[in-house]
Amino acid sequence: MAQDDSSPKTLFGFQFIQLSRRWRKVIHAEIARAGLTDATWAPLVHLEADGDGISQTELAERVALDTSTLVRLLDILAERGLIERRVNPQDRRARLIVLTPQGRTEVQRIKRHLSAVEAELLTGLSEADVTALLAGFAKISARVEATLEQKSS
Repeated sequence: MAQDDSSPKTLFGFQFIQLSRRWRKVIHAEIARAGLTDATWAPLVHLEADGDGISQTELAERVALDTSTLVRLLDILAERGLIERRVNPQDRRARLIVLTPQGRTEVQRIKRHLSAVEAELLTGLSEADVTALLAGFAKISARVEATLEQKSS
């Protein structure tokens, strides 16, 4: 049976990846104009969004960096007073990453910039459009997680 190359499901993956790359490019350029880099803002935003007090390994996974790269980045963020490394009470060899008050202030500044850029990129879409997209993403995300779990067992 021949594949229908015009089917929305056939087109989705490629277009989604292309959009994601272009979206990130715009976000990075705009954030850079505010004096920030992906390396500095992404870990901070993830810490604030997902709750800080997580391990370096968990943060590395969330920001899609290898642990050694993240460690160097965390050194920089700690030197700037934006994060602290604290001993994990359950495993004294491990460190938990926590935002400092200055780090929380920086996250709010970053989020204001991100919000403005994203609002511009979403111009022309209604709240209902965005809500429908988010619902679709949630379904896809659940399917991706189920597939990953299946492959790892």
